Amino acid sequence: MFKRLVVLVAVVAVLALMGANIRTEAQAVTEINFYYPTAVGGPITQIIDEYAAAFNAANPDIKVNAVYAGGYDDIYKAVQTQISGGGTGPDVAVFLAVDLFSLIENDYIVPMTDFINSTADGEAIIADFFPAFLLNSVDENDVIWGIPFQRSTPVMYYNKDLFREVGLDPEVAPKTWDDMLEAAKLLTAADGSRWGLMIPSDGFPYWLFQGFAISNGKNLVEASPTEVFFNTPSTVEGLEFFAALSRTHKVMPEGVIKWGDTPTAFTAGQAAIIYHTTGSLTNILRNAAFDVGVGFLPQGKAGYGAPTGGGNLHILKTSAPEKQAAAWRWIQYLSSPEIQADWGAKTGYIAARQSAWELDPLKSLAAEKPQYAVARDQLEYAQKELATYQGLDIRQTFGKAVQAVITGEKDAKTALDEAQATADQILAPYR
Repeated sequence: MFKRLVVLVAVVAVLALMGANIRTEAQAVTEINFYYPTAVGGPITQIIDEYAAAFNAANPDIKVNAVYAGGYDDIYKAVQTQISGGGTGPDVAVFLAVDLFSLIENDYIVPMTDFINSTADGEAIIADFFPAFLLNSVDENDVIWGIPFQRSTPVMYYNKDLFREVGLDPEVAPKTWDDMLEAAKLLTAADGSRWGLMIPSDGFPYWLFQGFAISNGKNLVEASPTEVFFNTPSTVEGLEFFAALSRTHKVMPEGVIKWGDTPTAFTAGQAAIIYHTTGSLTNILRNAAFDVGVGFLPQGKAGYGAPTGGGNLHILKTSAPEKQAAAWRWIQYLSSPEIQADWGAKTGYIAARQSAWELDPLKSLAAEKPQYAVARDQLEYAQKELATYQGLDIRQTFGKAVQAVITGEKDAKTALDEAQATADQILAPYR
């Protein structure tokens, strides 16, 4: 009996010790919530889930819960609602790069400075990102708040088969605004079955138009987040040209063109040339039954020009310190050259690290399909996307002005003068 009792006590002790070890191991796992949006077609959720599973397997002390949170505006609103309601929100998230100053003002995020400084070769890692992408990662004092991940520029897609059909060189993308207009005239079907050109003017109307502004001589924003340049003569001229494509030249549908409808119209052969994000490239190539060309946004009077776009990775201030540390490791993984090479190949988003372009599968893919390198090469001419304080209000103000001109409600100068006045009023308290 005594021996049995000793054995029983020993077994209980071992089980208790095992239980304690299990509890200790369970407590050692830091669980973080990662919110991400998408603004393009394709299996984005599947790709992110695969990354999270691989990261979790390689980092047993961290568990990443990847949560698809809708579009960019949806994710911002979700975080805003949770934090304003007394919650913590996610630990790490992808926000639009242009939301930076709103995120800072609302005290939602933490700067990356300490994380970068505590990481071996932190400065070298940051130097490996394309400089154009860092323009929307820093504040006016050059403090880094976001790490590029889901980054893009708008590019021009064109149907090479239709170019051949109308006698245009399929290997030469329209270089200037006038080149694009002349090509669009040839490509527009008289019976209304096909448009020569489609440029979306909802969803992100400021973004696609920003290419017209930059290439014609003046970006909508510079270094300061308290000042915008909406009604400069070059921008007025750019908006007049944009509106005339549909209202005067009839090479584009009249009225507001929907963001999500444009790639579908292109792959269906209903539009010969479109502007859209490079993040749509993989999905377009997958769905098009024709030879797809990709070119820079055409030149205005000042040459080539495009805004950067897409989202950056941010750590939430409401996250606990140990979760922030885990979030930084997840960010390092997602922004690593290896994952960026894979991400760029699978989606069409631009791999944000320069070294990623020397790695497969992206290196081989870009050699096989040069369309993938176009947006990367366009970064030489890319400028800062429209980011200011009260950013959503500012972007909506400008977007409404663009739409008012496209629909014929207002002329370009009136609309942009009014937008400038409204923006100046909004930004005045920050100056």
